[in-house]
Amino acid sequence: MAFVQNLPFISILLSLFAGPLSSILSGKKAKWVNLAVIGAVGAMSAAVLAFVLSTGEPYVYMMGHFPAPWGNEIRVGVLEASMAVFFCVIMFLCMIGGSRERELEIEESKMNLYYVMVNLLLCSLLALIYTNDLFTAYVFVEINTIAACGLIMIRQNGRTIEAATRYMIMSLLGSGLFLLGLCFLYDLTGHLLMSNIQESVRVLKQTGEYHVPLLVSICLISVGLAIKSALYPFHAWLPDAYGYSTLSSAAILSSLVSKGYVFLLVKIFYRVVGFDVIMDSKVINVLFVFGIIGMIMGSVAAIKENNIRRMIAFSSVAQIGYIYMGLGLGSQIGSIASVYHIVAHAATKSLLFVAASGLTQASGDSTDFFDLTGAGFRNKLAGIAFTVGSLSMVGFPMFSGFTSKLLFAQAGVESGNKMLLTLVALALSTILNAVYFMKTVIRIYTPEKKKVLVQKDFHSVTMADQPAKSAALVCFIVLNLFLGLWSEPMVRLFGDGLAMFA
Repeated sequence: MAFVQNLPFISILLSLFAGPLSSILSGKKAKWVNLAVIGAVGAMSAAVLAFVLSTGEPYVYMMGHFPAPWGNEIRVGVLEASMAVFFCVIMFLCMIGGSRERELEIEESKMNLYYVMVNLLLCSLLALIYTNDLFTAYVFVEINTIAACGLIMIRQNGRTIEAATRYMIMSLLGSGLFLLGLCFLYDLTGHLLMSNIQESVRVLKQTGEYHVPLLVSICLISVGLAIKSALYPFHAWLPDAYGYSTLSSAAILSSLVSKGYVFLLVKIFYRVVGFDVIMDSKVINVLFVFGIIGMIMGSVAAIKENNIRRMIAFSSVAQIGYIYMGLGLGSQIGSIASVYHIVAHAATKSLLFVAASGLTQASGDSTDFFDLTGAGFRNKLAGIAFTVGSLSMVGFPMFSGFTSKLLFAQAGVESGNKMLLTLVALALSTILNAVYFMKTVIRIYTPEKKKVLVQKDFHSVTMADQPAKSAALVCFIVLNLFLGLWSEPMVRLFGDGLAMFA
């Protein structure tokens, strides 16, 4: 076995042990440890991706001296490695972009605890990406939930504590349903290893045995992960969690945490149950319908908001709807579109949160829509970045969101009886996206009267005033353009990864 094949396991262990280490360090030292760990894990994930691309085959890594089912395994393919790379890149930029807000909003004595949670979150996301064992996946789903809850409530004000409580209640409901589904599946198959479960499920399908219990298991798992990823109408926890937590927390939660659960659901559909069984169960039709509803209702709620961060949060409800709609189409191109949108939305939503923070910084730290009048002139880079993110969400050519919507439209055309509803929903959602994002862009580029500027203590913010945030914004813009202009290699990469899944 080549040494590079050990790197996924080393990445999980490194981020896991970085958590306890950060708890005994000062906030400043814990910050540098966290950034170093994210960078190291990203570099190792890139090396693993290069290795898997060179071999053209996935591989299974056995942890310890005992084979499954007594031991544990992780599985590494093109899709897993590429997701690990992208997640590390997004998390690194979110941590850099939100450094000013963390210093202002988190008590110094609790700063190291924040980095404990971030390291545990990174560890759990990597485990969800790589694990080949369903019970291990459940364990890290719970670690992910606890770490995310800590990131929300670390700010310690009334709204964040309320948001964290609501998030915990909804997440525990989702975790409970997910665990019940796993118990049913284990009772039916006698296995927890994904490949072994798939073999047993294939036999059950051929014999026709336990059809109803298998359907119940699939439904429980799907609903549990849908709740945790904020699919409409299970999104009640999301606006406050994203809207009132500190900047880096909001960016990481919106771009990575919910996507980790969606990625796990994709793994279960392809590698545990088998996509042909999922198609026969008709569960994807339910996900398709709720995905369509989420696309529309999330955008309608965003239009009604006058708080820019809550508006961006409600936009995430619509974007999660896109992902589930793609999965619900039940085709290879639909799944590729959903996986691509996981990455495109992660890059764009983080950009929007960081850019919005720059705009509010130039507006007396107010998130009110009307106070942002002229903010694009007071913070030029943040204004440009928010415009780029908005155009991407609307689906403007050159940006990542355009490729996502093009793939969804292509998948819809090939979907037969779902074509009309898919194309109508895409068109309507795009119009609604344009309404709330473009009106915000117009607002930030509407000149404000000088008298109002003095009265409200608004001021200009230059790149020199916010070097870390400026660097993050530039990198996010470049990443968005990369995903939009060089989308064909990425689509091919994700297609090859899904083929390895199957």
